Amino acid sequence: MICMNTLEKYLLAVRPWSFTASMMPLLLGSALAYSSVRTLSIPVLLLTCVSALCVHAAANLFNTYYDYIHGVDTPVTNDKEDKGNDVDSIDDRTLIEGLLKPNDVVRLGLILYAIGTIAFLSLSHFSPAKEPYLALIYFGALPLSFLYTGGIGFKYIALGDVLILLTFGPITIVYSFMAQAGHYSIYPVLYALPLTLNTEAILHSNNTRDMEHDRSVGILTLSILLGKQYSYYLYCILIYSPYVIICYIMINISWFCFLPLLTIIYAYRLCEEFKHDKLIKLPNRTAILNTQLGFLYILSIILTNTFQHHQKFRF
Repeated sequence: MICMNTLEKYLLAVRPWSFTASMMPLLLGSALAYSSVRTLSIPVLLLTCVSALCVHAAANLFNTYYDYIHGVDTPVTNDKEDKGNDVDSIDDRTLIEGLLKPNDVVRLGLILYAIGTIAFLSLSHFSPAKEPYLALIYFGALPLSFLYTGGIGFKYIALGDVLILLTFGPITIVYSFMAQAGHYSIYPVLYALPLTLNTEAILHSNNTRDMEHDRSVGILTLSILLGKQYSYYLYCILIYSPYVIICYIMINISWFCFLPLLTIIYAYRLCEEFKHDKLIKLPNRTAILNTQLGFLYILSIILTNTFQHHQKFRF
């Protein structure tokens, strides 16, 4: 019972509900690689996912640790006026509620980095990609995942959005595509834009929700720089621009890409929630949209690969 309780605390600490943000570009990269080389290696797919998810989970843990150390996540008070510490606006309570000790979080993060690296070394054996190029991506992304809150702390100086755009966009999809296809191409980065922009919307909604608290503890985010009104405009751009890109892909490459457009009503509702300042659950609901959009986008590529041989994605 004690072991299971501890395991549950560790599972809560890595925030598995956030893994779709990395899983979707990983699967998209593999689907696009199949479009390019007409083959898919299951061991490569599994090792790619394990290595990337371990880095993602470790990044979540160090984010929790440094947010706690810098006073971003603080114990909930009984003062109703203190909206910055509203329990409903705190995504991770691992340290502020004493579920784990700070050293436990750091130790688990390092273990996950180690497991991810072992998975990558195994991947380099199975993948047709040249090892130095694949290693450049993996060992380039690993320190970036730490530096989001550790070291330089890009999150705290209004550069977290840039890091998220790079990590859950070009870096992840090129890593997945190259591992399967064995070569580099710029096209997967372009095809990933809908998911990349939508993933950024998750972070942006989270930062806008927490902007008053972040300002009070000395953090500078893009939402603080823009203010509430312009943050709303940016959120709408991040939410709606993927559909414009998908429409272009649908017209020029495959009509199966109409599938992601089925989520646009839900996207509209999210923008309305932002407009009316209903921000508490907006990051979670935006993550749901990200999962739905990503799944249908990947499905549309699979259907194109299966049924429309005369229409294909360029590489």
